[in-house]
Amino acid sequence: MFKFNIYYFIAFIILFIGEVLIALYAHDEFVRPLLGDFLVVIMLYCLVKSVVKKQEFEIGLFVLIFAYLVELGQYYQLVKLVGLGDNQLANIVFGNFFSWVDIVMYTLGIMLVLTFEYLRLKDLKA
Repeated sequence: MFKFNIYYFIAFIILFIGEVLIALYAHDEFVRPLLGDFLVVIMLYCLVKSVVKKQEFEIGLFVLIFAYLVELGQYYQLVKLVGLGDNQLANIVFGNFFSWVDIVMYTLGIMLVLTFEYLRLKDLKA
């Protein structure tokens, strides 16, 4: 079940750096709210895939459900409920505001990953 994959880990690191740069420097209405949410599920997929040997669809579904739960936590303001409302890191990591657009971006990100994985695996079998 656990097996380290350096390629997915490198992809995770690259995407993590991208997410940090977006969080620090992108203060627009496209990159941060849309591209950042799109990329975060891809980053999480790469992280899980770098250490867990499971079917791609299973990992994608797990990451997508996790992202949905984080967004649901934003709807109920979970960060404030657990007493971390004043913690800047908690607010950045978990967010503050529920958005249906975020749900769409998470879904599109996982769809891209699973499409890529399907095509990659199809080419390996050919």
